[in-house]
Amino acid sequence: MLVQDIGEQGLLERLQRFCPPEIIGDDAAVLASETGKSLVVTTDVLVDKVHFSEITTSAQDVGWRAAAANLSDIAAMGATPLGITVGLALPGNVAVSWVEELYQGMAECLGQHNTPIVGGDVVRSPVINVAITAFGQVHPNGIIRRNTAKVGDAIVVTGVHGASAAGLELLLHPELGENLSDGDRTTLIKAHQRPQPRLDVLPILWEILNFNFSTYPIPIAGMDSSDGLADAVLQICRASRVGAVVESVQIPLPNAFKDWVTKQQALEYALYGGEDFELVLCLARHTADELVEKLGKDAAVIGKITEGPTVVLHNDNAKNPEQVLTLSRGFQHF
Repeated sequence: MLVQDIGEQGLLERLQRFCPPEIIGDDAAVLASETGKSLVVTTDVLVDKVHFSEITTSAQDVGWRAAAANLSDIAAMGATPLGITVGLALPGNVAVSWVEELYQGMAECLGQHNTPIVGGDVVRSPVINVAITAFGQVHPNGIIRRNTAKVGDAIVVTGVHGASAAGLELLLHPELGENLSDGDRTTLIKAHQRPQPRLDVLPILWEILNFNFSTYPIPIAGMDSSDGLADAVLQICRASRVGAVVESVQIPLPNAFKDWVTKQQALEYALYGGEDFELVLCLARHTADELVEKLGKDAAVIGKITEGPTVVLHNDNAKNPEQVLTLSRGFQHF
């Protein structure tokens, strides 16, 4: 059965099963937000042949990744998700089952965080586009911004980097991982197809800080690493008008990299691969150490904020001890 066989209304009827019936049905959704909270809104678009393909991603995985990308942005702001809307553009010859599986993947990811699909739009298009807008709420003093990093802050990453990029390479070129165990191969591919937004980090942060949101703004800067670890550190430093030193040996990498790729390739995946959806946070060193301890072995302090605009990667390679990081090496749409 194809989308063009059941038409717009037939497709909408099927997709509304993934939405709370008490919220949908009008021209717009109404979401309750707690008194004294600020609304957080983010939009992310996934395009066929750019962000996914039938070679690398099933319909369910496309849905999961689309939802995860938006929830990750909500987490990066220190916010709690309220709901999402879905703008779906697709050709009429797409199978109805593919669309339903897309929504099933979204629902599975969102269900882990009690986040409903509250509406959207469906239109005809020559190429599949999945555009999600996510809504969240946060206390005004609990907003995590990019422009509040201070000299002396420690830089924390909440998990390993490079796994998603490596997983994509394995999907595109299976022969590259001939010496990987089945478990390592599966772990890397899953990192690409089913990334986890790090909303779980926020309650731990609030507990460590014993934070009273009504008193003063949270002393943390940050963002997620969806466009690569280098991009995240550089964006924070540019917004905060500071620099940084990142220690390459401190960047947590997947265990599968040890006997598979060179140190240089591992760093390339970690710094510029993107789509790891971890949080990159700048905060006081004692708080950073406690956060890393509570999060576990995959979290790490990878460097510190410095004066000046330069972001430097410090290596243990005597021939090339320092490398200046730039935004030009990461993925750019144009």
